Amino acid sequence: MTKQLKVALIGGGQIAEKVHAAYYATRKELELVAVVDSDLTRAQAFAERNGVARFYADSEEMYRAERPDIVSICTPNKLHCDHVLQALSHGCHVMCEKPPAMSAEEADRMRQAARQAQKVLAYDFHHRFAADTQLLRQQVAAGTLGEVYVTNIQAVRRCGVPGWGVFTDKQQQGGGPLIDIGIHMLDAAMYVLGFPEVKQVSAHMFQKIGTKKSSGQFGNWDPQRFTVEDSLFATLELKSGGILRLETSFALNVKPQSVMNVEFCGDKAGATLFPAHIYTDEDGQLLTLCQREKADEARHHKSMQAFVNRVLGEDVDIADAEQGYIIQRLVGALYQAAEEGRTVQL
Repeated sequence: MTKQLKVALIGGGQIAEKVHAAYYATRKELELVAVVDSDLTRAQAFAERNGVARFYADSEEMYRAERPDIVSICTPNKLHCDHVLQALSHGCHVMCEKPPAMSAEEADRMRQAARQAQKVLAYDFHHRFAADTQLLRQQVAAGTLGEVYVTNIQAVRRCGVPGWGVFTDKQQQGGGPLIDIGIHMLDAAMYVLGFPEVKQVSAHMFQKIGTKKSSGQFGNWDPQRFTVEDSLFATLELKSGGILRLETSFALNVKPQSVMNVEFCGDKAGATLFPAHIYTDEDGQLLTLCQREKADEARHHKSMQAFVNRVLGEDVDIADAEQGYIIQRLVGALYQAAEEGRTVQL
């Protein structure tokens, strides 16, 4: 029997439990040996709930004792870079929650470290693994839409400020909805388009609601400690001449409670992402070319599956360190453009 690979989790929060630990437990090739959390009581409770063998408050102690093969990083954004570099230095393959880091400089260090260590570094940009996203990527590559020259990206909540964690703390998180949910749809759009080169970006961001309200769809927050943007609007100009327009918010007075979708406009046909729908016009009438009835919800599972399969040697696509750097660089440029009130060249 092939020896099981040992897996450790850094961070004992909700995403570590509901996604990472839950998936690893389904793989007979893996053994979940440890969880690390700065709160030892929380780490112990996590381990007991999820059948994890041991728990630690200190990650270096865990690495020395357990010598894991795979590590999941499920800590606040500010800690991603240090935790990923630490795991790679111990010879581990790494799955890191999004965003990759707090800055493009950090993401660059992480990708270079992964290259040097010759280990798999993946990010949990799980929306690109949906069957919907895969279908549209294939159809765009095949030319079904023709030249896609306008892409509209939405990651918008009417009042969905997270009432837990550090999502409203810019020092810990790096930003608000752009780096939390907007980054997901930006990655999905870039993936479908085949990662085209971006020429320049412009953006406007606002803090109009989060500092005035204290409760919403996802619980309560302290408006006095709300230091992130509550909405951001941007245009990314491609070297090909096309544009991507992005809207993202934690709080914005719009009618829908939440919208997470991307619209692609080509000169032959258009498409929406969730659920995947490709359509064109025929004599003024909408003509459906291809459509999924329901959006694929197994996105997290497929993201984790791709990572583990790559570690096991399969030639499968992952959200790798190179593409993670590209997305992080775009996010940084968008924040710079909004903060400085100017177009930023890439």
